[in-house]
Amino acid sequence: MEMTTALWSFALVVGLLTLTPGLDTALILRTSALGHRRQAWGVVLGIQTGTLLWGTLTSAGVTALLTASKVGYEVLRWAGAAYLVWMGIGMLRARAGAAGGDGTAAGDGREQESGPDEEKAPVGGLASGWRRGLLTNLLNPKVGVFYVAMLPQFIPASAPHFAAGVALTGVHVLEGLLWSLVLVAFARALRGWLRRPVARRAMDRVTGVVVVGFGVKLAVSD
Repeated sequence: MEMTTALWSFALVVGLLTLTPGLDTALILRTSALGHRRQAWGVVLGIQTGTLLWGTLTSAGVTALLTASKVGYEVLRWAGAAYLVWMGIGMLRARAGAAGGDGTAAGDGREQESGPDEEKAPVGGLASGWRRGLLTNLLNPKVGVFYVAMLPQFIPASAPHFAAGVALTGVHVLEGLLWSLVLVAFARALRGWLRRPVARRAMDRVTGVVVVGFGVKLAVSD
């Protein structure tokens, strides 16, 4: 009974967190709206893999090192900030290159402007998206600190700590997958309009700025 109550309580908390627009939302919408379905689901699975790893490591007590070691936290924080800024600038450069008429994206060398046949373009697939989503999640130490602060509060004293922690994390992952399904469907519904070069340039610029902003915020935050 206690575990059931804990599951529902945790589901409410992380559900509100999941629905809050952020970096994950921006990446999923942008990738899916460009027509890269496999890559979009790769991003989704990568993000949720990261969430599962954070939750599992927290349940095992490993991520407590983030709060105990300032050096470890700072290394991870700066690595994450650098990765986000690099990825955001890559999006901005990619769209600037496309606008310049060279027909290729300068970001990661895999995305290119292809008009009506964009789904047939040689973009990165599931593995590429998974890698991007995973790195975005794992290089954000705030996710680990969130789990260190929140997860133990929802684990009943009578429940096995590790198993209960993983079960609670599974709830977070499930909610993330369901919300991602909504985001992908929404982006694909607008895909016809977003095929237009002007709309795609605007979307990549906005997403690039958002990603860079998250990186800068992570770098300057205490």
